[in-house]
Amino acid sequence: MFQIIRVAFVLLTLGCANAATAAGELPHIVILATGGTIAGSAASNTQTTGYKAGALGVETLIAAVPEMQKVARVDGEQIANIGSENMTSEILLKLSKRVNELLARDDVAGVVITHGTDTLDESPYFLNLTVKSNKPVVFTAAMRPATAISADGPMNLLDAVTVAADKQAAGRGVMVVLNDRIGSARFSTKTNATTLDTFKAPEEGYLGVIVGGKPYFETRVDKIHTTRSVFDVRNVSALPKVDIIYGYQDDPEYMYDAAIQHKVDGIVYAGTGAGSVSVRSSAGIKKAEKAGVLVVRASRTGSGVVPEDAGQPGLVSDSLNPAKSRILLMLALTKTHNPQVIQDYFHTY
Repeated sequence: MFQIIRVAFVLLTLGCANAATAAGELPHIVILATGGTIAGSAASNTQTTGYKAGALGVETLIAAVPEMQKVARVDGEQIANIGSENMTSEILLKLSKRVNELLARDDVAGVVITHGTDTLDESPYFLNLTVKSNKPVVFTAAMRPATAISADGPMNLLDAVTVAADKQAAGRGVMVVLNDRIGSARFSTKTNATTLDTFKAPEEGYLGVIVGGKPYFETRVDKIHTTRSVFDVRNVSALPKVDIIYGYQDDPEYMYDAAIQHKVDGIVYAGTGAGSVSVRSSAGIKKAEKAGVLVVRASRTGSGVVPEDAGQPGLVSDSLNPAKSRILLMLALTKTHNPQVIQDYFHTY
């Protein structure tokens, strides 16, 4: 039915792979599927917009890329089947807890997570701060649905499993693998609405590349992650509520009134330039802080550092974009409401 499914080749390849894995030669990689374009289906093979995200299950994704069985023993679980714009805190907690459970097992060498691209700068960063293992965790995704001509999902999935199975991948934090590039969850972000090379780290660059089926690692991330992180959600049942308010010309104060009325725990202000705050937003932020809401200023520009400025209200995001700032602020508020400690978290993570 779908072009990516090659049944005859699956049977042949799996037969060869089973002989190799019987001797225990290959690492065991578990794929956790959450939906997204990589599991998307459209009415025609030229349709790359308007498709149904998350139409295919994890077993279909695995069967479509039998080449994975040459680099690892692969099996999968379905965590969710959604477009990533519908990712929730509840699913994030479920995903993080399951990853921690799997990586605690001696027989699991690493985890690959399939995900939609729309919020792919958020979920990996959440796991980067909450996974308690040095074993590889690799997110992957696709910009074209599985039914499209030249669908990018199968190669991205193969590359992700290849990276997760590589011994050099250990201890590098959660990674994002698409389009032959290996990115850090801390720095990777979506930069284009439709192109295949959308995921980049504009200021910091990639961790490495995949060439001819082999990962080449070039750098490491100094920011604290995984086993050194203070954040642990294994016994957390719900995350604090944090909203993002976008800064723009003539932005209104009533957005803060609404956030206060809905009893949010934190606000990220996506400010202009280096987190600049308008007169109206400054009044709104001060009103929110008086109500006990912690506010962090980020930049809507997409890159660069927001410096601390005594003349501006709120804490600062360092180099985190607004979406990632929200992730860190939610986790920070599970630990403390002390502004100075939370500011230190933003400079550390």
